[in-house]
Amino acid sequence: MTSSIKTVHIVGGGLAGSEAAWQLASTGVPVVLHEMRPVRGTDAHQTDSLAELVCSNSFRSDDAENNAVGLLHEEMRRAGSLIMRAADAHKLPAGGALAVDRHGFSAAVQEALLAHPLVELAREEVAGPPPDDWDSVIVATGPLTSPALAEAIGKLTGESALAFFDAIAPIVHHESIDRSIAWKQSRYDKGGPAGDGADYLNCPLNKEEYEAFVAGLLAGEKTEFKEWETSTPYFDGCLPIEVMAARGPDTLRWGPMKPVGLRDPRTGRRPWAVVQLRQDNALGTLWNIVGFQTKLKQGEQTRLFRTIPGLQGAEFARLGGLHRNTFLNSPRLLDPTLRLKALPRLRFAGQITGCEGYVESAAVGLMTGRFAAAERLGQVLLAPPATTAMGALLGHITGGADASTFQPMNVNFGLFPPIEGNARGKERKQLLARRALRDFDQWLAPTPLAAE
Repeated sequence: MTSSIKTVHIVGGGLAGSEAAWQLASTGVPVVLHEMRPVRGTDAHQTDSLAELVCSNSFRSDDAENNAVGLLHEEMRRAGSLIMRAADAHKLPAGGALAVDRHGFSAAVQEALLAHPLVELAREEVAGPPPDDWDSVIVATGPLTSPALAEAIGKLTGESALAFFDAIAPIVHHESIDRSIAWKQSRYDKGGPAGDGADYLNCPLNKEEYEAFVAGLLAGEKTEFKEWETSTPYFDGCLPIEVMAARGPDTLRWGPMKPVGLRDPRTGRRPWAVVQLRQDNALGTLWNIVGFQTKLKQGEQTRLFRTIPGLQGAEFARLGGLHRNTFLNSPRLLDPTLRLKALPRLRFAGQITGCEGYVESAAVGLMTGRFAAAERLGQVLLAPPATTAMGALLGHITGGADASTFQPMNVNFGLFPPIEGNARGKERKQLLARRALRDFDQWLAPTPLAAE
């Protein structure tokens, strides 16, 4: 490889690492892409191909007018994404979704990278901190980061949470909460460091409603652990609500659903039980159901959680889950260009940053590659505007989310700054999408970083 520009090293050849490599090489920056397969396998991968789709073959909705992930697809296409080019070339019939032939897709990504003169593929494990002479590194090792590298990252960041089941609570769009039922109050009206004594939204349940809810939890169909997850224990401080409910009929009522210190303004009395929601992003558009991590199947969650008074019309930005994962507390640890604050020569991309999903992972890889390329070329590249899908996702990861409750998140319109006016539903989504693409095109225009 001949170039007067210094090499950028990328660790991990999944969707994020592959996209980052493409963005760098397309701007004239040489890349060494380090992929440990087949030298060292993982519990989930079946091949040694770059950009292997481990689970589903779907990139979800391709509707750029009404769906946030479809909008993200379109932004990535406009930015010259290799992942989207390969997906479009190998798409399968799937209605409004973008599903792909997984083998053809992966082969197309790998062939494009191997054919590029500025990309070198190194089949080797990076089993510890990247060497000191690698002065620009992108770590894109995904949710199954090798134990040795995960340990090294943990030492660098001081963060743990690298090898237990992450218990993820559902997140609700604020506008879908019935405020004629839910009221704002903290227990005993106590205000925290950034609070005013009314920091939670409270949804009250009477005795019959609570007992029906607990029965639904116990009877609800749960997802099964994957074989490679079964040996990892629950994190005891974050048990699934159905596990707590199985310990006794009043366990939840004296746990996350305890009503003490709260008074329903409609009755003037303390409810039998309360479901609390806490603001989850700086915009106040997303609210986390406190303590409601679960392994109920998603359809069961939607049905059961909408039986809670105040949430009968709830729209979910994210449903609950429980799975083995490796990710950083990115709002605390990463700067706005995805560099590790404690060691700025390291950038992070993909699911290890706390995004969720194939497309989101690749989009963060795209941004990370562009940031690293600009740095190498002596340019300044600002983050995409918060009004765009990429900018909204990046903002959430690097500071918009609450670091104390940060969990992996898919892109959704709740991450976007609100649109002016009273538009709701489909009209609101379309206005957000049109604004996003206009602002994204303006962001792309002055930069030479979009691949042809």
